[in-house]
Amino acid sequence: MRKLFLAPRAVRGLALAAVLAAGAGLAMAAGTEAGARRPNILLIVADDLGYSDIGAFGGEIATPNLDALARRGLRLTNFYASPFCSPTRAMLMSGADSHQVGFGSMAELLTPQQRSQPGYEGFLTDRALPFPVLLQDAGYHTYMAGKWHLGVKEEHAPPNRGFEKSYAMMNGGASHFDQTGIITFDAEKTPMALYREDGKEVQIPKDFYSSEQFASKLISYIDGGKGDGKPFFGYLAFTAPHWPLQARDAYIRKYEGRYDVGYDVIRERRLARMKTLGIVPKDMKPYVGNPAWPRWKQLSARQQRIESRRMAVYAAMVESMDAEIGRVIDHLKGIGEYDNTAIFFMSDNGADGNTVLDEGQTRAWAKKHRDNSYENTGRIGSFAEYGPGWAQVGSTPFNMYKAFMYEGGIAVPSIVSLPRDARKGAISRAPAHVTDIAPTLLELAAVKPPGTQYQGREVIAMQGRSMVRLLSGQSERVHEQFTRGWEMNGRRAMRVGDWKIVSANKPWGTGEWELYHLSTDRSELKNLAASQPAKLKELLAAYERYAKDNGVVDFEGLATRPGYSNSLNYYKDVDETD
Repeated sequence: MRKLFLAPRAVRGLALAAVLAAGAGLAMAAGTEAGARRPNILLIVADDLGYSDIGAFGGEIATPNLDALARRGLRLTNFYASPFCSPTRAMLMSGADSHQVGFGSMAELLTPQQRSQPGYEGFLTDRALPFPVLLQDAGYHTYMAGKWHLGVKEEHAPPNRGFEKSYAMMNGGASHFDQTGIITFDAEKTPMALYREDGKEVQIPKDFYSSEQFASKLISYIDGGKGDGKPFFGYLAFTAPHWPLQARDAYIRKYEGRYDVGYDVIRERRLARMKTLGIVPKDMKPYVGNPAWPRWKQLSARQQRIESRRMAVYAAMVESMDAEIGRVIDHLKGIGEYDNTAIFFMSDNGADGNTVLDEGQTRAWAKKHRDNSYENTGRIGSFAEYGPGWAQVGSTPFNMYKAFMYEGGIAVPSIVSLPRDARKGAISRAPAHVTDIAPTLLELAAVKPPGTQYQGREVIAMQGRSMVRLLSGQSERVHEQFTRGWEMNGRRAMRVGDWKIVSANKPWGTGEWELYHLSTDRSELKNLAASQPAKLKELLAAYERYAKDNGVVDFEGLATRPGYSNSLNYYKDVDETD
């Protein structure tokens, strides 16, 4: 048994100068007159978006607004998150490891052994110090719209975590057209998602579509704060393209038939574009999928038709999200704030090839009460996922996807655009992590993190490092040596420099620690554990330190528990589709 570890206009030029000065380590006190027009900040998070899905990262899906943002700014090709959504969001808000602030695991997946331990509360705890609190203290308007997933109770809602105005879907997922939830333990009971506005429960409006509603809400909040001279922080957290796969018909029609060629052809095309763009090396070889899944040619004609339709809906969701990002950006231009806004974009984890139908009685409920017929897929009342084959394409060229510590689960697309186009059209391969976002945004806002004390109480110090020097072009790295551990539900990884160890249960991994040299093999195709025992031992020791320092609760058999990450049953759902 493994160990149990407990443990803003006239002064826009001045605004950028202030950013660069901060990046050089010069002091700039928050709240001074000189800082009154500090940059606005817009943080955009996509939900379950794959590494290669958007055009700027090699995808064939139409994402003109994100592509334009990439041409204006910097693409981070070595940016990491958690393999699950709520732990990533916890680290995003706190700048600290998820095990420290309540999300040692997803709240939905906590075991009895975990629930009794600190760091596994399933909500963003009071030990965390969310950076919006500090921005609000420093005179920023703070707004959010979209997915929260950091605790459903009112006391854990955005108003109590630093947001002045908020419209939040509190759960892990929901229908994009109505208020249907995603997991049920009663086959006769339709789950309902919870929405809160400024902390109070609300019902969604008629003609709701998630991406449109969230963008509209954020725009309304920004307009509500105009004219008082204060900068704003806006957090736009889409639920797209998270399942259930749903989009408006006009978007779906654009992709009908596009994916009939199948997984392998789309992957090859994406990889070729990624090489041309400089996202990956010219000699990159892709991981093509676990042998547990059928390849495209092994699917029946009926299965291929269904799979093509599902991917068309997914692509429609991504393009729709991009259009709403464009609407927010156009609004900022219209009100004269775009040139003074720093924009950050990222996904919360890798593409999702898992199936939720194995959770509780969700499969039985969906079969009885949802219409997953071919014609209705993507419309209101459907409840479809897109499975491991397309998720592996979304992860191109990396190994695996969401829920795993291989690169496909934790490496995510990220774009940063600062005012005055500091890194116009550049690509950075410097490793960085989601915990680096909070200190970066605070430095842009000229706010110093308080360490371990805030207003008389102890808090978890931010573990991330500001990326401002990289983003402003003053440095080509964030960390002197990138050192980062991961653990979630018994799957683990540790990266030190260019070396990485990772473990996953069979059939997804070997069941043992694997060792990869990422500078030459980022697809994790050649396991060096047997030939490099000294390096393996070195990284194992680094992982042990990470686990102890962050209170990781790990026990034998944790990774093999049945439930969410069991895509072996995905094609059963495809076969049962009418």
